[in-house]
Amino acid sequence: MNIQQDLQQRLEKKPILLMTHLVLGYPSLEVNREVIRQMADNGVDCIELQIPFSEPMADGPVILKANQDALASGIRVEDSFAFAKEMVREFPQVNFLFMTYYNIVFRYGLNAFIERAADIGMKGFILPDLPPEEGKAYLHLAKEKDLAAIMFFTPTSTDERMVEVAGQGSGFVYCVARKGVTGQQTAMDDGLAEYLRRCRRATVLPLAVGFGISSREDVALLEGKADMAVIGTATIKLVDQEGPEAVGPFIRSLAGESR
Repeated sequence: MNIQQDLQQRLEKKPILLMTHLVLGYPSLEVNREVIRQMADNGVDCIELQIPFSEPMADGPVILKANQDALASGIRVEDSFAFAKEMVREFPQVNFLFMTYYNIVFRYGLNAFIERAADIGMKGFILPDLPPEEGKAYLHLAKEKDLAAIMFFTPTSTDERMVEVAGQGSGFVYCVARKGVTGQQTAMDDGLAEYLRRCRRATVLPLAVGFGISSREDVALLEGKADMAVIGTATIKLVDQEGPEAVGPFIRSLAGESR
C-alpha cells in the first residue's frame, strides 16, 4: 500500500492526522530513537527524518542549529540510511519519509538514493528546494518505485500553479502555511482558511499543513480544512528543554487526548 492509500484509510478513523519531524543525529541517534518511539506509541501517522544539510534554506533557526550540530557530531548520509532502516522495521505502523535538500541526493547519486530508500521501506521524499521543472528524473524514478514525491503549495502559489504542481507529485501535498521559514508562529485566521480552500480545489491528494503548528488549538483549527498537521520545531524545542520523555504527552495533547 502506498502512502496516499494509507493516509486515506487512516482519515476514515481520525479527523486529522499528524506528521512529525526530527533531524537525524540531533542531539544524537540514541535520543532520536527514543523520540520516535514516543511518537509512534502515541499515534503519529508520518515522520519526516531529516538528513542534515549545511544550508537548509527552508528551515528556521531551531532546525538550522540542529542540522549544524548533527553535522558537527559526525552524522553522515550512510548513518541516516542505517538508522532509517532500523526505524522502519521497528515501527511498521508509521510512514517514514526522508526530508532533505537536493544537494544531498545529487551527491549520493539520484538512482542510488531512491533505490536504497525503496529497499529499506521508506514511503517518500520531501525536497523543498527542488521544483518539479528541475526534478523530472527524480519524479520519474520515485514513481517507478511507488515512492511519494511530495510537492509544495505556498500562499503565493496561483491556482493554476497549484494544479500544475500537484499533478507532478504524489502521496500528499505539503501546504506551507505562510511565507518565510519554519518555526515562526502561523496565524490561524480567515486568510489561512481561504488559502486552504484554494489548496483543496487544486488537488485530490491529502493536504498536510506545516510551518508554525505547535499546539492542540492549531491542530483543531485545521480539522475539516486539511488532512494532516505537521509539527517540527515545537518538538525539537520540547526535547531540548524537557527531554525525549516529554514527547509522548505532547503528541497526545495535539490529538486532544489527556491520558
